[in-house]
Amino acid sequence: GVEVGPQPQGVARADVLDKMRKIVKHGLDFVQLFNEGKEFPPCTIEAFKIMEKVDYPRNKNGEIIAIIHPQLQDQDWQPLKNGDPLFLTLDGEVIPYQGDCTVYPTFINEAAYYEKKQAFVKTEKIQLTAKHLRLSAS
Repeated sequence: GVEVGPQPQGVARADVLDKMRKIVKHGLDFVQLFNEGKEFPPCTIEAFKIMEKVDYPRNKNGEIIAIIHPQLQDQDWQPLKNGDPLFLTLDGEVIPYQGDCTVYPTFINEAAYYEKKQAFVKTEKIQLTAKHLRLSAS
């Protein structure tokens, strides 16, 4: 499957549809070239590995007491360091990120995840390496 976004639920965006078409076309091109016997050289790519889901701060009744800080909003895949603004309480208090390493949040403030008690997902940046690839003769 391919999921391309972000976009609000029930909205069709031309730019997101164009990205989806391009990635599907690249995938199909790869399959065709692979099936024709093309050899692909080794490569390394940057990826993001999920570490954990982070909920909104809540009171003892389970009600959300802070929102995503404006400096974090729309900053998916950008580095979040110890001390950076994370949440903003309804009283205007900044709650900073407290972590021992830089993380890369994603799915920040996504409407579909409110019911799942998820403000964002923390990821870590990793490198994936692939060896050369070629269809082996049967």
